[in-house]
Amino acid sequence: MTNLETDPQEILCTEAVGAGAALLPPRDVPLGGPRAMTVRRTLPQRRRSLIGAWCFLDHYGPDPVAASGGMRVARHPHTGLATVSWLFTGGISHRDSAGYAAEVRPGEVNLMVAGRGISHQEFSTPDTTTLHGVQLWYALPERTRAMAPTFEHHAPKPLDLDGAVLRVFIGSLAGSTSPVTTYTPPLVAAEALLEPGASLELELDPAFEHGVLLDAGDLTLNGAPVPVDHLAYLPAGQTRVVLAAGDAPVRLMLIGGEPLGEQIVMWWNFVGRSHEEVVAYREAWQAEIGAEPAPAPAAGAYPDGAPFPRFGPYPEGQPAPLPAPTLPTVQLRPRG
Repeated sequence: MTNLETDPQEILCTEAVGAGAALLPPRDVPLGGPRAMTVRRTLPQRRRSLIGAWCFLDHYGPDPVAASGGMRVARHPHTGLATVSWLFTGGISHRDSAGYAAEVRPGEVNLMVAGRGISHQEFSTPDTTTLHGVQLWYALPERTRAMAPTFEHHAPKPLDLDGAVLRVFIGSLAGSTSPVTTYTPPLVAAEALLEPGASLELELDPAFEHGVLLDAGDLTLNGAPVPVDHLAYLPAGQTRVVLAAGDAPVRLMLIGGEPLGEQIVMWWNFVGRSHEEVVAYREAWQAEIGAEPAPAPAAGAYPDGAPFPRFGPYPEGQPAPLPAPTLPTVQLRPRG
């Protein structure tokens, strides 16, 4: 999924929920097109750019594909991050310039590590009538951000926990560990389903920051209510969390990780370390798709070792790629 919000409205998160937690409200962002599918974005925000290395969280649906057109995101680039796709309903078809093609279905995860550069496209599968899920990005640390791109697909085994079902698709939680390699400081991501009246107590790694996104139902976190579509942020130092469902069943996402400990510059679909890096990524993409011609790098490689073309090659016969938006007139500032 591409980030079409290049000049986001930054929301100040000040509302407290439970001991040591804060609420991050969503904002609506259209993905573009004449029948734009709207997503609800809770990361990044003005005072919370990262949770661990997680830098981006889009939550969408249930979206009637016949009315909205579903997900139709043509080829676009990424650098310095990984994309994580998780669905509740429907299907998405993925294709990328590293040679991977895969579908993701409910209860499965697609992880694409962009590294030094990749391009990909995502479209709703033809049989999808309702699309509902999340896409997350995490920033890669300095030691792996220039790695070759790669991709993994995994279907975690559900863990039954007395009125709750937990699916851990990144990292470890409640004795369940995902085999997916993240190439980043330790992370966790899981979906939890709670029956009405059920309670789920989870031990947390105190070195992690955590976030809990409520997709549906009546939820309290450590006794305090969490509104639907909001992300509750828990700072590092927490050792446990109690998640309880009210009269309606609950579906939630839990993410977390060790603080990245690095400043990042994030714009459009790029994560870099400076304004100048992001400018160079944009120039490379525009040149590769023929939108703004520029000479190829000397000796067929970029200064960070990425081969030319950084974001390709790509199979023929696919929809036209998305050009990059115009850069802002001000210097991009680091966050983290």
